[in-house]
Amino acid sequence: MKSLAAFFATAVFAVAASAADAPAAPAKPDLAKGSASYGTVCAACHGADGNSSVALQPSLAQQHPEYLVKQLLDFKSGARKDAIMQGFAAMLSEQDARNIAWWLASQKEKPGFAKEKDLVMLGEKIYRGGIMDRHIPACAGCHSPNGAGIPQQYPRLSGQHAEYTAKQLAAFRDGSRGNSVPMHDLSQYMTDHEIKAVSDYIAGLR
Repeated sequence: MKSLAAFFATAVFAVAASAADAPAAPAKPDLAKGSASYGTVCAACHGADGNSSVALQPSLAQQHPEYLVKQLLDFKSGARKDAIMQGFAAMLSEQDARNIAWWLASQKEKPGFAKEKDLVMLGEKIYRGGIMDRHIPACAGCHSPNGAGIPQQYPRLSGQHAEYTAKQLAAFRDGSRGNSVPMHDLSQYMTDHEIKAVSDYIAGLR
């Protein structure tokens, strides 16, 4: 009986120790703090409500917060390279990033629009059907037919500035943006013309 009691005591102690060693769950995002941090650090480039008016600065409103947190932490660690963003991200704690991301997710995105009428058909073909002879899958498979993305997995693309999307696809292609292996693997086979076409089509998605 003593040995059995000792066994259970040891087991209970081990479980308690394991629980004590487990990382604490992140605090619930604080939208008020997120709004304040965003206004101080991010609004000048990405717009007061997360809708950027600068073509090469992405709109962030209504983006999936998990994706935004990952990007901010990737900038902070250097996994994603950008001198300006790395400087800003370095000032943020993980909780700051969560607060900002969830606040941005609560903001309404403003619809964008395609500008290149001659490219619309090619852009739609790539987005919805991929480029099969080069084994490039349809963008819609991960980012959804309307560009809304899949929460916690793939970012929202709808309405994003075509110039920004094209810049990111080119960066994935040449390896200067290295924080997504799947995006590098598919974009490396795309031409500049195809990147421009699908980026413009994405800008007009609803």
